[in-house]
Formats: sequence, C-alpha cells, structure tokens
Amino acid sequence: MPPGLKRMNPTSTPFECSAFLPYPKVPTRSAAGGPLAGLRLGVKDLFDVEGYPTGCGHPLKLRQSEIAARSAPSVQALLDAGACFRGKTHLDELAYSTNGVNHHYGAPLNTIAPARVTGGSSSGSASAVAANLVDVGLGTDTGGSVRLPASYCGLNGIRPTHDAISLEGTMPLASTCDTVGWLTRTPDLLQKVGDVLLPSDKPQRDLNRLLIADDAFELLAQDVRAAFAPVLDRIRAGFQCIDSVELNPKDAADPRPVLIAAQAYEAWNTHRQWLERYAPEIGPNITIRFDFGRKVTPQQYDEATRSRGTIRSFIDELLGPDGVLLMPTTFGIAPLRSASLNAFEEARHNALLFLCFASISGNPQVSIPAATLSGAPLGLAILGPRGQDRSLLRWPLLISDIL
Repeated sequence: MPPGLKRMNPTSTPFECSAFLPYPKVPTRSAAGGPLAGLRLGVKDLFDVEGYPTGCGHPLKLRQSEIAARSAPSVQALLDAGACFRGKTHLDELAYSTNGVNHHYGAPLNTIAPARVTGGSSSGSASAVAANLVDVGLGTDTGGSVRLPASYCGLNGIRPTHDAISLEGTMPLASTCDTVGWLTRTPDLLQKVGDVLLPSDKPQRDLNRLLIADDAFELLAQDVRAAFAPVLDRIRAGFQCIDSVELNPKDAADPRPVLIAAQAYEAWNTHRQWLERYAPEIGPNITIRFDFGRKVTPQQYDEATRSRGTIRSFIDELLGPDGVLLMPTTFGIAPLRSASLNAFEEARHNALLFLCFASISGNPQVSIPAATLSGAPLGLAILGPRGQDRSLLRWPLLISDIL
C-alpha cells in the first residue's frame, strides 16, 4: 500500500496543504474520446479509484484502506467519458464538516481568497478547480459539502437529487442525505458533467418560473445584502415569470435541528463500530458532532424523519411542477483561516439555515458565483424539483448570461 501521509500538527492558524494527497501516481485509464475528452479530473478521497487507497480524510482510515480493485461507478463514468484523472483530493475528516480545515492534514488553499478557507468537506476538489489544476472536482454533498465550497471559492457546484447517482464505492456518512456532487469553473461544464452522470431516463419538464426567497436575503447582514442587491436587480429585470416567496415563514420552526439530528444519528451509526473499536484521534469540531450523534435517540430520529416529510411537502408545494427557487447559498463570505473553532461552528450553523432545505428534502440544488464582498466570493443557490436535475442545470447558464 502507498505510504501514509506525514502527520502534521495544526496551530492556531490553519496551515496550508496541497489540494491533492501525495499518493504515488498509478496509471489510470480513461477513454481517448468522449464528451469530457482531455478534461482534468480531481476526485475527493472518499471515492474508490482503481489502484489507490481511500483515506476518507483520516490517517487511520488510510492505513486500514486496501488498494481499490476498481473505481466507484461515478468515477468510472467520468473516465469513460474521456476525463483524465489528476489525483485524489483532500477533504475534512470523514466528510463531516463544512470548514475545509482537516485536523490531521491542514487546509487547502482558496486561491481566490487566500486568507480564507475553501469550505468543506469537498475542500481539496474545490481548491483544485479554483486554482485551475483540474477542470472537474468530484465531491460529495451531505449537508452542503459541495455547495458551500462552491460559494466560498467562486465556483459552480451541484448537489443532485438524492439517489440520482450511485454512491457505490464511496464512504457513507448519512445515507438519507449523502449525494455525489461536482464543481467546475463554468456553468456549461457543470451541465456537461451532468449529461454524463445524471440518469437519462427521467422525463424533464420546462422549469420556467423563478421564485425568489426574499425573506432569506433579508436575514443577511447589511453589507452582504448590498453586495447581492445589483445582482438581484439584474435577475429581476432579465426574467418575466418571477414571484417572491417565503422560504422560512415566521410561524415555521427552525429547520436546522431536523437535519442536524437526522444527520448526526446516521453518521454516528455509520462510524460507531470503528470509533468505539479504535478510539482514533478526531479533530475537535468533528468530535462535537459525533458526541451529539451518540446522544440522539431512535425516537428523536423518528421525529426528525417525520419533520423532514413535512418540510419536503412544503418545498414541493412551493416549487410546483415548474418552479426554481433562488436564495443565498450561505450567509456570507468564507471565514478567515485564522478563525477560532467557535467562529467556524457559528459560520456552519448560519450556513445550514439555507443549505439544509435541499439536504432535508432531497431536491437538487446548484450554487453559482454571483457577487463579491471584500474581494471574496458570494454564491447564489437555485433549488429545483426532484428528478429535474438536467432542467435545473440550464438555470446557471441563464443567470450567468444576465450577470
């Protein structure tokens, strides 16, 4: 097996690491032609790639990993479409964070805002795409792990409809929330990758009604609202069928605890046996989440599941058969790399208010770069009906043309 990564000790200021893991290069075959011919591919080290271990963001997982005999189906589909594998990319420990700072390996560089984090858990894939080291960054999104780094790094990213793409050959975290996702610099390539990965047997409808979650934008800090204001003005001027809606009516309960409880319960049960048997060293932010998941009871999980059904029905009614919903991807720009643990946790908690809806409902959602603040990117998110991923992927192109 390839040697493990060198252990590094984080300091109060997160240290920088490459977007890629330093695995010895193993020849990886890809098709000579195809829709992605010649495009460079980075793969989050949560997916099996033939000839490589799967480290999952933790050195013990890396040491215990066997060399993959075959690639995960999603990876293989991209290789068969002509994409050229360039390496496996860093991630947060066990994909259970949105910060992009790994306790063991450090933080990949956010080239567009070097003083700030990339976000995670698909941190290395976002870093590699933003730095133009690859064209496509394959990742996963459970609670926002593609959409958030897309916003923080000025990229296009998608969380598809839950279960639309096979997760075989990928380490699970929370099975009812986990999805494959990907990041690109341009919206047309985001769509082109979707043409390869998304099922082709799902009838697609015209999504021609744009809904804007005005209440979500009103929750933002004044400087963030000001950065979005001209963008929203151009969008309102560019489309005819626009309605204003409430994403989180004032009489509705906060949806975040629903996702947090369900995800934590599933994540704890996914990794419980490994955690209890080996007692591995885990970073403090991940420890907080597993400690919480250990305490979630089956009854609380069942209650969260019922609440998810209610929220799912609300989203279905809001979108109808032909609507897409526009909202901020997150509350603001990426935290500084030097931020405290409490600041990172606060940023995550705030971001989940917007990110949680797609994770709860299973709807597809894209994040597109839309504005900047203090030189750092801000993303807009577009939520669509379940199963209408190909139709949803037309919207980043439409909005980008206006912006």
